[in-house]
Amino acid sequence: MKLKILRKLLTLSAAAGLAGSLSAQKILYGTHPATGAINRLSIARDIRNMNWLMETDGSQYKWIGEEYGWGLGFFSAVSGSDTLRQRWKVPQSIQSGKITYALGGVTLTVTRTPDGDDLMEEYLFTNTGKQTERLFDVGIYTPFNDSYPDASTCYTSRTNAHIWAGENAAYVNATHMSGRAPHLGLVVVKGAVKSYEICERSMAKAMSNTRGVIALNPEDIALKPGERYALSWRIFAHRGHEDFFSKALGAGSVVAQSDKYVYGVGETARATFECRRQLKNVRATVNGESAPVEQSGSRYAVSAPVARPGELRVELHYDNGLKTHVELLAVSDEKELVKKRADFITRHQQLSSREDKRDGAYMVYDNEENKIFMNDKPSVSYLDRDEGAERVGMGVFLTLYYLQRGKDEAVKSSLARYADFIRHRLQDSSYTTWSTADHKGRNRAYNYPWIANLYLRMFEVTGNRQFLSDAYGTLRAMFRHFGHGFYAIDIPVQLSLTLLRENQMTAEADSLLSDFKKTGESYLQNGVLYPKHEVNYEQSIVAPAIITLTQLYLATGEKKFLDGATLQLPLLEAFSGLQPSFHLNGIAIRHWDGYWFGKREMWGDVFPHYWSTLSAVAYDLYAQCTGDASYRKKAENIVRNNLCLFFEDGKASCAYLYPYKVNGVKAQFYDPYANDQDWALAYYLTVNRN
Repeated sequence: MKLKILRKLLTLSAAAGLAGSLSAQKILYGTHPATGAINRLSIARDIRNMNWLMETDGSQYKWIGEEYGWGLGFFSAVSGSDTLRQRWKVPQSIQSGKITYALGGVTLTVTRTPDGDDLMEEYLFTNTGKQTERLFDVGIYTPFNDSYPDASTCYTSRTNAHIWAGENAAYVNATHMSGRAPHLGLVVVKGAVKSYEICERSMAKAMSNTRGVIALNPEDIALKPGERYALSWRIFAHRGHEDFFSKALGAGSVVAQSDKYVYGVGETARATFECRRQLKNVRATVNGESAPVEQSGSRYAVSAPVARPGELRVELHYDNGLKTHVELLAVSDEKELVKKRADFITRHQQLSSREDKRDGAYMVYDNEENKIFMNDKPSVSYLDRDEGAERVGMGVFLTLYYLQRGKDEAVKSSLARYADFIRHRLQDSSYTTWSTADHKGRNRAYNYPWIANLYLRMFEVTGNRQFLSDAYGTLRAMFRHFGHGFYAIDIPVQLSLTLLRENQMTAEADSLLSDFKKTGESYLQNGVLYPKHEVNYEQSIVAPAIITLTQLYLATGEKKFLDGATLQLPLLEAFSGLQPSFHLNGIAIRHWDGYWFGKREMWGDVFPHYWSTLSAVAYDLYAQCTGDASYRKKAENIVRNNLCLFFEDGKASCAYLYPYKVNGVKAQFYDPYANDQDWALAYYLTVNRN
């Protein structure tokens, strides 16, 4: 049945696209008879008949039970001298469209009302006691079906939930993973959502293949006896980002944005806020300091000179107590920031120990201990803190830095040691490649194109033809070990063919082109039915497919490769939202790397994660193929936003844990490990090659 639906969807998509045939579509819902929670959200006349919510009866995940139903939740309450934790699940009463929960001195009434095709929900907290009630750490479960069993299921019945906790202008743009409409939207129309959290994540709970249960966090609430506080939102169907924001504006919300989200010292940062209704008593602040507001019709612009590096929180205050914001980042200077990072790696992250097999390797650095992390703790997760694999990104970045930003001899000398370590410690004579110098680590398909990229760039750095032979041998070993169906990250199609042919290695180039084309043909045959990799389905499977196919089109001129990339492009775009923050804007959803690569070993949303720059590379190549400059702009935005992972002292972080909490533990921090994030700078330099 699933495959029949998928074939029908693909036929519709190829013919005209689902979005083009949509008329207004009604939000349908069902509720649990015992808890009152919504257990099904769907959209009328959606051929996919998709439930936009996770099943909360244990059938989808045995650990996701009815306590996580949509609209249930929790809070901590200070009443007098007592602090109590309250959860609502069992209603005091259920009437038509109205559910009441008794929670100590607070009564919560949930009301659901159709409004045209949309659904209105209100959460009304009432102090029915005799003492002031202060509610904090409030959470309302909104279990969007953001999980990853396999590619075909994701294409038909899963969503990427793009959350903006923008206080009184908060929203969720739940984009269908296929990229095809209809999509689901939620916009706050009364009250405020200040953050969100993630629940039910662990090794034993689907590991990297589910985002977990999402809970939206309303603002803290203080209620005197008899007082009420209402949080309301509108749920609706939409056709894509433009339609979503149009409907948000139609609901009376304020939509915020910026032309870019990272600024240099000396520039003027600018944010705009749009609202179709007339706002009252408008004022703005930047990091708490008053800032001028310039109004033009329905738009309000806030500008501020950037005096020093750091985050800039631009807030618009309006309607006597309401607010929303934009998150911007200021850096000293983009070029200077890149230089600082290059210097730090060569001075502090290259191991110098003749007695150690890892001598010359670029290693993980612990920013708290201010030293290289030696990775001597036995743990499965410590596979991703070894001396090979993703850490090769430091070497690739440094080669590009050397080639584009000045011939720094210290960098060249460091790279020579590193390339020697790669060739003689991580690889054997046949170019079989391990992740560790003792060859006890993984012989991992991902390693091969990364090391081939390093060798190709090292040829450009040194002119030594041996590096071309090493790159060729490494790629041939990849195909020998893993065939042509693996979606390896950043196979260097164009670079290898160009350099080999320019240096009279035509036979080698022809041999690789044959392998590359076989790989492309397998991608075309699979289409959107991607095979499972280390994660069942993720942005870093879709992006490499597009990167390889677009490179093949540029190398061969065969239109079928571009057509294949175009077919898959909506799936890649669906991973990214347009929230007004350098953490989120254009950044693909990833939610497991903090555990595998970070010191804190925390699951949960990583915004940004450096592999989001793979989308930038895909967009940049697509722009080269088609001449569509909008994709070039999107690529530049993504790589610029990833600069937040690099600090003014040259240190870096592998992951920013964005949610307020994960599994009840406070997040919102940069992980202390500088690990594999330098791929972001490699792709920053790739996209900004001119």
